[in-house]
Amino acid sequence: MASACGRPGLGLPDRHQWLEEGTFPVAPGVHRIPLPLPMDGLRAVNVYAIEASGGLVLIDSGWALANSRGLLERSLATLGAGLPDVRKFLVTHLHRDHFTQAVAISKELGTPVALGAEERHSIGRLMSGSHRPLNAQLLQLGLAGADLLVTELLELFAAEHGTLQPEDIGYGEPTEWITAGHVFDLGDRELEAIATPGHTRGHLVFADRGAGLLFAGDHVLPHITPSLAFEEAPTEMPLRSYLESLNVVRRMPDMTLLPAHGPVAPSTHSRIDELIAHHDDRLAAMAAVLAGAGPRTAYQVAVEVPWTSREQHLSQLDPMNKMLAVCETTYHLDLLVARADATSTVQDGVRRYEVTYGADSGTGEVPESR
Repeated sequence: MASACGRPGLGLPDRHQWLEEGTFPVAPGVHRIPLPLPMDGLRAVNVYAIEASGGLVLIDSGWALANSRGLLERSLATLGAGLPDVRKFLVTHLHRDHFTQAVAISKELGTPVALGAEERHSIGRLMSGSHRPLNAQLLQLGLAGADLLVTELLELFAAEHGTLQPEDIGYGEPTEWITAGHVFDLGDRELEAIATPGHTRGHLVFADRGAGLLFAGDHVLPHITPSLAFEEAPTEMPLRSYLESLNVVRRMPDMTLLPAHGPVAPSTHSRIDELIAHHDDRLAAMAAVLAGAGPRTAYQVAVEVPWTSREQHLSQLDPMNKMLAVCETTYHLDLLVARADATSTVQDGVRRYEVTYGADSGTGEVPESR
């Protein structure tokens, strides 16, 4: 899911051309298959079909929807294959547009589905009998002083989703948990699983170092800034985790960027540099809001900074994007506190932040702890 604070990437082709249906070769033995999504913002997700010994390996799977399933089958047919020829799904993270179609196909055909081990935390909550949709986000909004938005979201979710349970929307356990550093031997290529927490706690990217390809999932996207707030079991500081993960990939040799949303791009490094600069800008903007007045809640700060590439006011966003904006404001403010650029206090169940005068601002290179 994209962030409400997204900034476009630069120097890329027509940003909508990648949405066209088809099976597109991106490297020898690697094919990009865009599958439809039922959302206005993100209209498709890229699934990558890799020719491997004994069949195909798919990076991500799409959303478990009839039109997505049909298009996937037609796309595989152009490669002379079908769903029974898929020997494994390697899933970058647990969001529905990446994971749920793999779960459905696995139940039907027994196809193995591998998911990052750190996604256990969120899967456990999603599959528990006490699960409440958006539970982590609603708690965060309460601490951010956004009670009216909490009410708005509860009413919206009740009207649209009623009593839906996780299994009703496609969630389930994978057949295999992937640990960071695991190398998958596909015959004529190897894929290394690299932990990149941030977008979700257990997000992975898969590196084909020999071919210079990075299957980046939602970690690095060419047109938008990945959201950090759509997570069932977030870490204590998702933004710090995300920036650290960006730096992990930035220290690797540059590779062709194969993103989950958007066109293939020639350089992963150049987009990472843009993303780090973007978050530095957001940190500076939020610190400036704190410097201009007394203690502020995350909600109050979110009201005072612009959102999206169109620089919209928070009130112009729909409820879900308001939620993402306020939660991500919290994560930026928490990082300012961790860097000693701000302080925070909790009173009556609401956290307020205040700038630390004289502190040096941070940079995109984030320390392990502080």
